[in-house]
Amino acid sequence: MIITTTETIPNQEIKEVLGIAKGNVVRAKHIGKDIMAGLKSIVGGEIGSYTELMTDARKIAIERMIVDAENQGADAVVNVRFVTSMIAQTMSELLAYGTAVKIN
Repeated sequence: MIITTTETIPNQEIKEVLGIAKGNVVRAKHIGKDIMAGLKSIVGGEIGSYTELMTDARKIAIERMIVDAENQGADAVVNVRFVTSMIAQTMSELLAYGTAVKIN
């Protein structure tokens, strides 16, 4: 499965647009790590536990998007984008989406 943020794939022709492929995940951080992140925000710097959380969420969302595209019969997903939103004070959603297509 080819995944790209571009609208086209070099040396490939899009034969058919199948629809939107999407995958999302909602994640929450453990309260203990949330407290430590709050303390870290006082002194500044990267909040490693949140970076790890969002990295894992992005991987899961991409995997789910690929499954959705495969279920549609796609060979590729083009124009892939990510959106994040806060669901509650301790929960975030990450959505990966793009256009499922058939190529050559």
